[in-house]
Amino acid sequence: MWNIEKKFLVLDEKVDDNNEVESLLNLVFTPQRTKLGSYYFRKNVSRVEFLCKVIKNDYGHIVGSIRYWPVYLGEKKLSCLLLGPLAVHPICQGEGIGAKLVFKTLNLAEKYGWERIILVGDEPYYSRFGFKKKLAKDLIFPKPVNQDRLLGLELKPNSLKRVKGLVSKFE
Repeated sequence: MWNIEKKFLVLDEKVDDNNEVESLLNLVFTPQRTKLGSYYFRKNVSRVEFLCKVIKNDYGHIVGSIRYWPVYLGEKKLSCLLLGPLAVHPICQGEGIGAKLVFKTLNLAEKYGWERIILVGDEPYYSRFGFKKKLAKDLIFPKPVNQDRLLGLELKPNSLKRVKGLVSKFE
């Protein structure tokens, strides 16, 4: 039986990893990625460090990365996590690295009391983790984004129920 726990060790992203993570993100999403609407929420905002993880190959090179950012939802400014980016090196895609990073960090987020997560991504991929378009249907991104790709996940039951309005930057 294949042991994903042994094959992929999830590590905390360290300050020294930043350049390599940025190179991976440029490779997977192109350097133009920073012009996407979701990057507005990342500019001049600190990551949720304990949820930023990497996976390295046997040579010590980063082959997977996941980051999270704090945002607010609606008029009540409910705290929420914004997942992304999630990146896996092209030659390692399909090996379970992305899934390992997502599962590990969802468990950590729940353990530390986060109630809800949103992301901009493909529902067919993220639905296996519980993300659904219908959970984010009443949320509005202030920057250009394909609203059909806005997905939500409730770590605490009903934490996105009746939440509507603007996704706003953490300040």
